[in-house]
Amino acid sequence: MAENKVREYCLIVEGAYLTEGDAEHALRDPFVEDWVEQTGHFKIHNMDDIQVTPGVTLGSLGVVMLDERLFEIASVDPEHPLTEHKAKGVAEAVRRQDMFDEVNVQPCDEEIRTHASEDEIEIEPGEE
Repeated sequence: MAENKVREYCLIVEGAYLTEGDAEHALRDPFVEDWVEQTGHFKIHNMDDIQVTPGVTLGSLGVVMLDERLFEIASVDPEHPLTEHKAKGVAEAVRRQDMFDEVNVQPCDEEIRTHASEDEIEIEPGEE
């Protein structure tokens, strides 16, 4: 039986956070606060109950630091990768929370550019 391989997507976000932990708190805190306002309480197991977008729970998302102020948000559940549609839904929810300066969706297997390549840097004559 052939297995359908779904292309996995992630969010590349930029924000003024120094560590993965800071960025993870920035991602989670607004959703947890909304949950507490709605239910009156929060326990750590509720992370899997909090829907960021249909089909994606807060507990299924992880944050990895790629570079200074640059982070990847992706599914940590191999059984439920972020499809392009789900990633766009997560991106919209993250944008509404306004905790990151920039939010972009891209396939996880694409190279993430953090700096200009040597070919893109212009060297003025006499600077070599």
